[in-house]
Amino acid sequence: MAMHKNGSHNDKSQIMTLREVAQYLGLHVMTVYKLTRGGQVPAAKIGGQWRFKRDVLEKWLEAQMHQRAD
Repeated sequence: MAMHKNGSHNDKSQIMTLREVAQYLGLHVMTVYKLTRGGQVPAAKIGGQWRFKRDVLEKWLEAQMHQRAD
């Protein structure tokens, strides 16, 4: 993984919270929560909280956009 000068990981590997994903997608937090609980958004539950990998989320979003175009 590429590291920045300050020691943080590349944005592509960034772990995101439910609230961050909602903001990123422009959706309400509860909408993302319901989609995630239903298995429609790729996520992992860690310590009782949902976490998302930015690169996985971007690939999922790209696939969703291609599905709609077909």
